Amino acid sequence: MTTKISFRLAAEFVANASEGILLGDFNNWNPEEGVQLQKNADGSMAAEIALVSGKTYQYRYFLNDGRWVNDFSGTTTWVEVFGNYIENNVIDVPMTVETSQPAVKKAVAKKEAPKKVAIKKEVIVADDLSKIEGIGKKIAGLFKKQGILTFKDLSKTSIKNLKTILEAAGNQYSIHNPSSWPKQAKLAAAGKWEELEALQAQLKGGK
Repeated sequence: MTTKISFRLAAEFVANASEGILLGDFNNWNPEEGVQLQKNADGSMAAEIALVSGKTYQYRYFLNDGRWVNDFSGTTTWVEVFGNYIENNVIDVPMTVETSQPAVKKAVAKKEAPKKVAIKKEVIVADDLSKIEGIGKKIAGLFKKQGILTFKDLSKTSIKNLKTILEAAGNQYSIHNPSSWPKQAKLAAAGKWEELEALQAQLKGGK
């Protein structure tokens, strides 16, 4: 974690110098890594750098007129360098405390469960097609395999299609004449049983 620190060298210390660099523990006192100072209109020089929070650094300014100077903005310390004692500036970088904002949970719109659509299944109850004159249990079973389950189904099936079904089933079925079956089935589907009985009385073997 770092903290931005501003350094300022007052004009009285800058004097006639036109340029300068900031050196210290943070760049190992290496002139090649010196922080360039910006000269202000009032004659002062300044720089801003990020330093590790909570650490203590020594530093000085080196100006292009050959002078090492201090800003005396805070405390100083004396250090021995090659037998000579030099006074350096000292700065204690404050510890930056990050205040984390509590995570705000976004309200998530609750998705409604898809509504179940009740599918009404039509239950088809097969009629007893053997009530039709000329149709026995075997032929009724043959028609059921073809989807002809009710009197209504039979009444809507053409005579031609009925003959095709019978012929495809073999000679024992093709000998039957279905010409009256749709008419009989229509009466049965309508519940006109008396009319159906009267019609069947006129028929012989479904003819």
